[in-house]
Amino acid sequence: MDQNFQTSFIPKKPIIKERAVSSRPVGPLVIISLFILFTVLVATGGLYFYKKLTAKNIESMKENLKLAQNRFEPSKITELQTLDKRLRAGNEILSAHVAVTPIFAELGKITMKTVRFLAFSYTRGEERNAPVKVEMKGQAVGYRSVALQSDLFTKNKNFIDPIFSNLTLDPAGNVLFDLDFSIDPTFLDYKQTIVQSDQQNIE
Repeated sequence: MDQNFQTSFIPKKPIIKERAVSSRPVGPLVIISLFILFTVLVATGGLYFYKKLTAKNIESMKENLKLAQNRFEPSKITELQTLDKRLRAGNEILSAHVAVTPIFAELGKITMKTVRFLAFSYTRGEERNAPVKVEMKGQAVGYRSVALQSDLFTKNKNFIDPIFSNLTLDPAGNVLFDLDFSIDPTFLDYKQTIVQSDQQNIE
């Protein structure tokens, strides 16, 4: 019995050539680059949303400010602004004003009975803290009175560098003299003088 065997050498499945895949390890530089990229993306997104939130808050505050302004009368606001300007101007004038009353008060305390003053003038420098220059003319009964009066001026802390000069005798034998000294401007502050006067009146 003949048995016919049919054999086929053609493979039913295509022969696939297998390739060896080699895996390369990921280096630290790649990991750091990815981390930096991720961080930049997150920061950019955060800044974008923060900007949007800030703009929204600004708009909300503008609306609240507008509502608050509408609650007040515009004429009242203008009146208050005018009053504020006047108060500021008045404060500047008072700060620059010199009160001579303290000078006369101190002179009354230290002037001897044998001395009298005939003329008084003062000048103030352009700078706000510049000392006040005082020039006076006086008459004394003898040179001894001038010396004693000079000593009293020197001991007074409010009169700076007192100088007696141009001593001459008048026909009656009295000594005529010029007196120059300086005063700290804080001692002549007008506002301080008013406050002290009010305190004395209360007492």
